Amino acid sequence: MTDAQALVKTLGFQLDIQSDNENLLYNATLEARSVYNETIRLAKQGVDWDAIPDRVADDADLVKNTTQRVVAKALGAMENYYEYDDFGQPSHIKDGAYPLRANYEEGYNLSLTDDGDVAFRISAKPYKHVTGVLDGNDAHLDILKTALESDEWKIGTAEALFHDGNAELHVNVTNTEQTVRDKHDSRTVIGVDVNEDNVALTALSKAGVEDTLVIDFPEIKFERHRYFTMRKRVQNAGKDSIHDTLEGREERFVRDRLHKVSRHIVEWSRQFEKPCIVFEDLKEMRDSIDYGTRMNRRLHHLPFHALQFYTSYKAAFEGIPTAWINPEYTSQRCPMCGHTERANRNKKRFKCRDCGHQDHSDRGASVNIAVKGIEKHQDWNVPALNSLPQVRKVRRQASGAVDAPTVTHDTVRGYQTNGVAGVSD
Repeated sequence: MTDAQALVKTLGFQLDIQSDNENLLYNATLEARSVYNETIRLAKQGVDWDAIPDRVADDADLVKNTTQRVVAKALGAMENYYEYDDFGQPSHIKDGAYPLRANYEEGYNLSLTDDGDVAFRISAKPYKHVTGVLDGNDAHLDILKTALESDEWKIGTAEALFHDGNAELHVNVTNTEQTVRDKHDSRTVIGVDVNEDNVALTALSKAGVEDTLVIDFPEIKFERHRYFTMRKRVQNAGKDSIHDTLEGREERFVRDRLHKVSRHIVEWSRQFEKPCIVFEDLKEMRDSIDYGTRMNRRLHHLPFHALQFYTSYKAAFEGIPTAWINPEYTSQRCPMCGHTERANRNKKRFKCRDCGHQDHSDRGASVNIAVKGIEKHQDWNVPALNSLPQVRKVRRQASGAVDAPTVTHDTVRGYQTNGVAGVSD
């Protein structure tokens, strides 16, 4: 058995800087570079490392805390770097800007605004501050807002830097009470098959398949196609400003649905003993997609990664680990006999030509993902799959206005035909 791991995350944000302070921040990163290089120079000269922070701080035009953090990183690099130059000493000298490192509430502060934004205040130079609000991935913003409002979280060191000319802030947060169990120490593996209009789940333990669930979300595909058509029309009409507005509405709609579905996945997984949620590693999938212009557009816009990401960080809050497997043949393999053939699938119906097994095609894929998860990440054997439970479907539907849809849940039980689990239309 392995030890649980503390829940630690590095969150990345863009800085929406108020007033004309971006030059101040950039100049501070140049000063941080000077601090870093001076630390390396003194260390190479043989100066006592305990004396370096004070010597550098005397000449640095940075707040003392930031100087200490930059010096500590430079000395750490000296300890761990093993590429040597002609003088037999580590070569570390930096060019360009260098990240400002600061402790929370010493070199930088964060706070929630009345509008629900996260405001920042960075001490760029002594008595000179850079202020504004954070922008970026909404999942990272959700985590940071939770950290600001919860005693269970500790906000730690952050780095202010420039990436491709844009100002960014990278913040470390730690949950002081929550740990994420090691994925190898699991009793139940949850296979997750993400599709264009649903996500299929299967919980597999040493005893066999514990339960399965298919969560339908057809409105995402429908709304994306609708917004695509609307954007093409306004673009052809030369109204590009409306194009951006529609794109923002579509993004908010999809994001809201994915958050709800990911929350449902985690809540369903919690009922099982020591669960581990397993996804297909699909990062190379888009590079291989080429099914024609219309189908390529649909598939390239599928929210695979976003749903996996939202589920992963929500699961981490519950102490549930996540893992990834190779997606090869998960959709074509028969979960009962292992036979693989592309012609086995017909829309949402899977029928094995070898053993005759019939199933919901996406549920079958989730079983195969769970099996691969056990084979790759667990030290116990895959149980015999002599039968599978009936498929239970949960459909998330939107009605009313697009900007403020009403979400309803309609649970549909599968039906049994000749001993084969099926799903109603």
